[in-house]
Amino acid sequence: MPRHAAHGLAVGAPIRETRRQGFAPSIATGVALFQKTPSRFVSEVNPPSGVAHDDAYYFICVGEQLLSISEQGIPRPVTADEFRWLDVDVSYKHYLGRWDHRACYALAAQGSVPEGFALTGLRAWLGRVEPDFFYLAGRAKQIIEWHRDHRFCGRCGSKNDDHLTDRAKCCQECGLVTYPRLSPSIIVLVRKEDRMLLARNAAWPARMFSTLAGFVEPGESIEQTVHREVREEVGIDVDNLRYLGSQSWPFPNSLMLGFHADYAGGDIVCHDGEIAEAHWFHYRDQPNVPGGTAISRWLIDAFIEEMKERERRDGA
Repeated sequence: MPRHAAHGLAVGAPIRETRRQGFAPSIATGVALFQKTPSRFVSEVNPPSGVAHDDAYYFICVGEQLLSISEQGIPRPVTADEFRWLDVDVSYKHYLGRWDHRACYALAAQGSVPEGFALTGLRAWLGRVEPDFFYLAGRAKQIIEWHRDHRFCGRCGSKNDDHLTDRAKCCQECGLVTYPRLSPSIIVLVRKEDRMLLARNAAWPARMFSTLAGFVEPGESIEQTVHREVREEVGIDVDNLRYLGSQSWPFPNSLMLGFHADYAGGDIVCHDGEIAEAHWFHYRDQPNVPGGTAISRWLIDAFIEEMKERERRDGA
């Protein structure tokens, strides 16, 4: 499945230990980055009465980039008050919800950017703002891309309108309702005693390895996807699947579900044209792997910590 390479073995940006006004990574280790607690962001389709808008966050998409203000190298969205100074044309504005009681909007715009503002890709925010806020920026960009690609009905071709009560597009002619696109995918670390299976994508430099991944196909369970993808990519079988956590990966719209699985049999046979090589690595002898903002690294770190803890326990 060629689209694996776009995200499944994706390398995350390194975390920077910088903090200002709450916009910085809250932790340094990958394992703790699994978002298992409620988000600080409250998703809403329509703004509640009485919510202030003067200090609202505007996540402004200009083409494929996000408009931001940088404070000591840390990006943040433009506020509604700052937006007044921008010479841009807004083609779409969408209410997202509230971040710490502050209204948030996604905007599609065109125009020039004055001094003091910056246009960057979403990846420039990765590892530089706290994870929950990065996922909010990713949500905004995905909503704008969804609007861009679904202005017209895919069934009859008529113009779509925003649904009144759901985050959806609705065709007034045929009634088709279209929701934001989300592509579920699995990412899995295969384990064999004190070793882990890591693979190198054919497009990657030497010694850069990561976990295996792939998209869920219609009719599959998540667990079936794990078995199929591992077999397709490296030719082996696995069992004892354990779900560890998930990550929203907005490049462009994946929801990655992370697993550990045990080796069950077979020899490594790499998928031609996609996987250049795959090897078993001892947990103390890993190659270059993705940075701490990627779920693949979280899976690797979880295995390493488990092995170290077992070693400490056995030596006690």
